[in-house]
Amino acid sequence: MAVDPRSPCLIGVGQRTWHPDEVGDDGAPEPLEMWDDVVRRAGDDSGAGRRALAGIDSIDVVFCQTWQYDDAPARLAERLGIEPRRREYSGIGGTTPQVLVQNQAARILLGESSLALVCGAEALATQRRYKRRGERYPYSFKPAEKRPYPWEAPFHPAELVHDVMQAWLTFAIFDNARRGHRDEALATYRRELGEMLAPMTRIAAKNPHAWFRIERTADEIIDPSPDNRLVGYPYTKYMISIMDVDMASAVLLASHETADALGVPPDRRVYLRGWCYATDATYVAEHDELFASPAMVAASREALDGANVAADDVAHLDLYSCFGSSLNFAKDALGITDGDDRALTVTGGLPYHGGAGSNYMTHSIAAMTDVLRADPGSYGLVSGVGMHMTKHVYGVYSTEPGPV
Repeated sequence: MAVDPRSPCLIGVGQRTWHPDEVGDDGAPEPLEMWDDVVRRAGDDSGAGRRALAGIDSIDVVFCQTWQYDDAPARLAERLGIEPRRREYSGIGGTTPQVLVQNQAARILLGESSLALVCGAEALATQRRYKRRGERYPYSFKPAEKRPYPWEAPFHPAELVHDVMQAWLTFAIFDNARRGHRDEALATYRRELGEMLAPMTRIAAKNPHAWFRIERTADEIIDPSPDNRLVGYPYTKYMISIMDVDMASAVLLASHETADALGVPPDRRVYLRGWCYATDATYVAEHDELFASPAMVAASREALDGANVAADDVAHLDLYSCFGSSLNFAKDALGITDGDDRALTVTGGLPYHGGAGSNYMTHSIAAMTDVLRADPGSYGLVSGVGMHMTKHVYGVYSTEPGPV
């Protein structure tokens, strides 16, 4: 089959998690070292090694909550010994990595880039341990002045008055609205949440990169206990994303012809076949319906149409799982009903693999790449959610390139 020489494909991925029982009191290294580590792993994963890294002409670094460097992309480029023409540092949100990947893919299709990097890292667990000891981690390259957190929209005064600003509250509102719309009893709905999440813990338990490699039952997940407090109905601690992790990931994208020039074996390549980003209303009270996401429906359909596949044709999923409502809304948007035996994650999900700030999707894309390599010809779909069910992104991948 003829392949467009500019078709964008993932050629290398790298992941690493610094588990507390493996790193000792000093914890994980600073994010700059973590980026360097996983980028080199991605280069090795491609089979081209140093040659792959040397040809990088575009870098995107995902916003890092752990530490703000004076110029993160420039420091990473210096560390890698490369001089990419384009170097950017992202904003925030769970959609960020897929948006960066698809934007890099668009540049490759336009001939503006031939080999691109997206990477991110967080050492929030290590940072917390240092704070508990009353110490500061010795990060490098401190910025000249403190930068404001890059909120994309100001908090609405009415929501501030009612304290509607915490994700555990807003995402719970969405799930409760969905429960009410379905006319389900409180206990029944919570049981469904537990049964949806329990299989994800089995995947996390087998994933060496997961933060919590523990399999749990539905009862253990939904029943409050001293170790599993009720955060906000219907969510216990075991049901929501864990942010304080030490982990990093990176993906390398290239055009098909660049992959050929680098000698990347065809069975290492995973093509981005379709993608879309869409938004719902920014503020909770502005949503016409609180029990569903029109933007999820639109973005998922466009991504699938771009890949020329239907939702039922997708063998592997990684749906954004910061809270139960983000999973449930995505299932509804994709038409996934009871009895569908497809796993909802390839990593273990945000509550069990770990959320890693804005960088979770770089892990999901890297993990999906490995899954698709092991199941050539199949399709994988990843999704992301940002802010308070505001931003949505979908990407469809396969080892098979799209038609010319």
